[in-house]
Amino acid sequence: MGIGITLQGPAGVDNYVDAVVGRARKAAAAGVRSAWFGQRFDYDAAALAAIVGREVPTLQVGTSAIPIFGRHPLLVGAQAQTAQAATAGRFHLGLGLGAGPFVESTLGISFDRPIARLREFLTALRPYLETGHTDHHGDLITATTPMPSALPGASPAVPILVAAMGPQALRVTGELADGTLPLLAGPRVIAEHIVPPLAKAVTEAGRSAPRVVAFVHAVVTDDVDSTRERAAAQIGFLDQFPSYQRVLALGGVTRGVELAAIGDEKLVTATIRDHFDAGATEVIVGSAFGTDADQERTWRLLGELNREWA
Repeated sequence: MGIGITLQGPAGVDNYVDAVVGRARKAAAAGVRSAWFGQRFDYDAAALAAIVGREVPTLQVGTSAIPIFGRHPLLVGAQAQTAQAATAGRFHLGLGLGAGPFVESTLGISFDRPIARLREFLTALRPYLETGHTDHHGDLITATTPMPSALPGASPAVPILVAAMGPQALRVTGELADGTLPLLAGPRVIAEHIVPPLAKAVTEAGRSAPRVVAFVHAVVTDDVDSTRERAAAQIGFLDQFPSYQRVLALGGVTRGVELAAIGDEKLVTATIRDHFDAGATEVIVGSAFGTDADQERTWRLLGELNREWA
């Protein structure tokens, strides 16, 4: 899938979905290969990905990431199958544990036994997406299809990716999913702390090589200082969460903005290349903190790299 982007709509629009579709068309025309959508509280990521994928048939689309707390594998699986059929097989399901404080304060659900819940969620979800049937009875999740549930047109089976960066989550991901979605993990962390444990888990489970879909903050701009200030404001909230603090520390930094590539085409190209060299199979660039003009300039660069590195 090469190089893709995270995609957000601009502020102050009359219809957010229409605005996102418009941006997706511009990105695809520039040569971007995929568009990914984070789950928010104002839209549904899987639905938005399905709409964009149907409207822009050259784009692969994915979620990064839908938190599993507060959701059931059968319902998430049905969403994923619908998106897969709507996009003619171009949908990628990205899941995550979510942030404990958000889970507990907004949903009123205890962030209890997250790794065990992830294991059970994937154990129930994978056969559902592959066969339309599942029968899982665990300590935390029960999921049983009362009737055949494969959706015509939802093929191939939806790939499952997990926003896993810790050792336990990577082990479960390697055993039961198709790859990982690291964020704020620089090249050193990917090479030393993500690829090796993931590859080990995959090998022990006898599964095929995993995908490492690295998310990178980067934008091509001439206004470096102002752009970095906006990036710090947008990315900074992630710095408070222990899971990201751990990953940042492994990379020798304390703030996510320190990893952002903000500057000319040469800098952004080198940063993307470093992630591929570290073991990323795909790189997804987030540049929402850039101006509209700078984001489009970035997309043009990504399109050029996709063509050159194909």
